[in-house]
Amino acid sequence: MRNSWMMWMTCALLMGQVACSGGGDSADSMTPTADAAMDVGALDVGALDEGVMADAAPGGDAEIAPDDAGTGVDGGRVYPEPTFGLTRYTLEHGGLTREYLVYVPESYSADTATPVVFNFHGNGGSADNYFRSADLRSVADAENVILVYPQGSVLDGEGSHWNPLLDSELNKSDADDFGFVSAMLDWLGAQLNVDTRRVYATGYSNGAGMVYGLACYLSARIAAFAPVSGSMYIEMRDTCNPVHPSSIAVFNGTRDGIRPYEGYPGFLLPVEDAVAFWTGHNQISDPPVTESFSTNGLTVERSTYSGGAGGAGVALYKVVGGDHVWFDINIEGADQGRIIWDFVSRYDLDGLR
Repeated sequence: MRNSWMMWMTCALLMGQVACSGGGDSADSMTPTADAAMDVGALDVGALDEGVMADAAPGGDAEIAPDDAGTGVDGGRVYPEPTFGLTRYTLEHGGLTREYLVYVPESYSADTATPVVFNFHGNGGSADNYFRSADLRSVADAENVILVYPQGSVLDGEGSHWNPLLDSELNKSDADDFGFVSAMLDWLGAQLNVDTRRVYATGYSNGAGMVYGLACYLSARIAAFAPVSGSMYIEMRDTCNPVHPSSIAVFNGTRDGIRPYEGYPGFLLPVEDAVAFWTGHNQISDPPVTESFSTNGLTVERSTYSGGAGGAGVALYKVVGGDHVWFDINIEGADQGRIIWDFVSRYDLDGLR
């Protein structure tokens, strides 16, 4: 493990991105990582509807107008007939053909503004496989939520990645992933009745880093955040510019060898320093309420910070002994996906709902 960690960190420091082969987001773990093959029971990604394709995106390289044959109406606006279930789409952005999966629950109606959750895979992973391991459909079906699983772009031919940082000499990625997210939001808003005040972001590992990046640099369009097994870059702390109080739930394991809980000097913030950054940004001065839970042989220490500007809150889920995974935990009857939804759904762009 030490050799693997040193190889990853050397590569990461040279690249300014976590996008190198041989280190990436793979790790010895108690649950499968995003790019592992696994039995997913009833999920049949092969049954994806790939017949509905977005050829371009507003805000990207070209503009899309809603389908003229729309049937849903909200406030005088007409929306196209939705494609329910899981569908793969593409759009052209930044000179690349980008892919993303969209899940529309059967409960969706064009008469009702519907919240959206973005979920970002880890380095080297794929949206297809990540959908299997971080499947939020039960939440989407129960709560009427649109899910989006974007696909990262390839860096130097070595695997998919997310670019969560601003342009700099150290950042060797030129992928415009903030623009890609904006383009997806523009397209979704043209095709579906999206509640633009209730868009949320979660993700795993490098995808969690992307969530931190969205909190810093695209907060005008994202209401609340939930990074899992990821780190906030030190650079983000110095350049972060959120435009509203930003509620965030942070999930990290103390045995994570890829995104160490203690951080990495000069590169990754310690998890608790990242939490302190967001409590400070949200003007939270009261100490947290800390509770301890036992789940699947692990201890989870939940520290809840509340009373921030606009009602903003921060939560830290410290998984004692937890590895580099999308966690298989259950707290008070809620699994990882439900815990995330119960947190983020309390907020919109104005703060506590």
